Amino acid sequence: MKIEELEKELTYKAKHVYEEIDEEEKNLLEKIAKEYIEFLSIVKTERETVEFGKELLEKEGFKENDFKKGYFIYKNKFLACWKLGKKPITEGLRIIVSHIDTPRLDLKLHPLFEDTDLAFLKTHYYGGIKKYHWVAQPLALHGVVAKKDGRIIKIVIGENKEDPVFTICDLLPHLAKKIQAEKKLSEAIVGEKLNVLVAGIPVEGKDEKVKEKVKLKFLELIYKKYGIKEEDFVSAELYIVPAGSAREVGLDRSFVGGYGQDDRICAFTSLKAFLEVEDPEYTNLILFMDKEEIGSEGNTSAKSRIFEGIIYNLIKNSGLSSTADNFFNIMTKTKAISADVTAGIDPNYMEVHDKLNDAKLGFGIAVSRYTGHGGKYMANEAHVEFLAWLLKNWDENKVIYQVCSMGKVDEGGGGTVSKYFASYGMDIVDAGPPLLSMHSPFEIAHKGDLYMTYKAFKTFLKV
Repeated sequence: MKIEELEKELTYKAKHVYEEIDEEEKNLLEKIAKEYIEFLSIVKTERETVEFGKELLEKEGFKENDFKKGYFIYKNKFLACWKLGKKPITEGLRIIVSHIDTPRLDLKLHPLFEDTDLAFLKTHYYGGIKKYHWVAQPLALHGVVAKKDGRIIKIVIGENKEDPVFTICDLLPHLAKKIQAEKKLSEAIVGEKLNVLVAGIPVEGKDEKVKEKVKLKFLELIYKKYGIKEEDFVSAELYIVPAGSAREVGLDRSFVGGYGQDDRICAFTSLKAFLEVEDPEYTNLILFMDKEEIGSEGNTSAKSRIFEGIIYNLIKNSGLSSTADNFFNIMTKTKAISADVTAGIDPNYMEVHDKLNDAKLGFGIAVSRYTGHGGKYMANEAHVEFLAWLLKNWDENKVIYQVCSMGKVDEGGGGTVSKYFASYGMDIVDAGPPLLSMHSPFEIAHKGDLYMTYKAFKTFLKV
């Protein structure tokens, strides 16, 4: 055998998506990317993601809690949807789980204050952010206010062209030498100074007893539009997020740039794949979880018992006894994907990447056999038999993928929800597209990876 043939036969070489797909698939790729950009531009909170999913599911004939083709929503921040397969549920399920929360700024319980005739909203950051990312850029307000009379008032300000936007002011470089420039990057912007500028005109009238007239003007405006008072902030979920639409990035339009791609890119692709799979062999279950970015705490997260309730209901409605034995027997036959993004190699920061093992943008869905950090702490590690089965099916269906880790061993790491689901006994692996600028207000994904993630999920749900 010639050396060239030997090399081709025995060595591994990653494949670029655009070098492997034909014009028909490139057209489909662009269509999916356009749909994704529209989704990403309007869906910026967990509640908005659930609302989007519910609308799409009902349009496709899914009914709440229907046994054969149904969905379940909990607290408006968790969504599950399923369709029964040809094989009985005792043969196991095909599960894809992603998370729909994203790093952001939450308003504090008592957020509104006035200082030097300017009105601000105080925030508390949610999830892992670099605080300097959030200053000096246009911001929008998304969320809901729960009134004592039971009404839920939805608020979105800063997304329409006619809307005002908000911002967090930065300090000019002329005055920033001691307070910012001489400090570590992580200390230059402190959390308590992530105050959002919201108003600067005093309320009309000259009553000297009223001291905070700009704050009162803000309250007057928000009361006229939404009927809420200052006390209503206590029972509100109001988030500060980047304003504006997702965009194509690059002169060749090869990337999608926008907020919240970790992990709504996996939510979007898994839901789209799920809706397109007809008559699956195994029961398909898609889960959209909350609170992953803060350790999966709370009753809408992967640590909650809500997943067990869904499985027990499926068991019961299948005519089986809803016993722990049946539950765990089904789990041991279940195959799952923890659909989450990973860090793509950024050539500007090669000192933290392992070039041989980390994911490259444009080379397909990234499969992380294990997560965690250091000595694989806090990690799930997929069994190789399951990984080989999955990759064989992807090969047969021409899915372009790469198997990767995330960064050099001692540089850090990350976790996903897979370890919580692995505890039930199912086979599960992490897979999703690599991103640049992850956890920033403007994350970057490659269209080729977006498309291959959708294709990989669709293949998995079929087999």
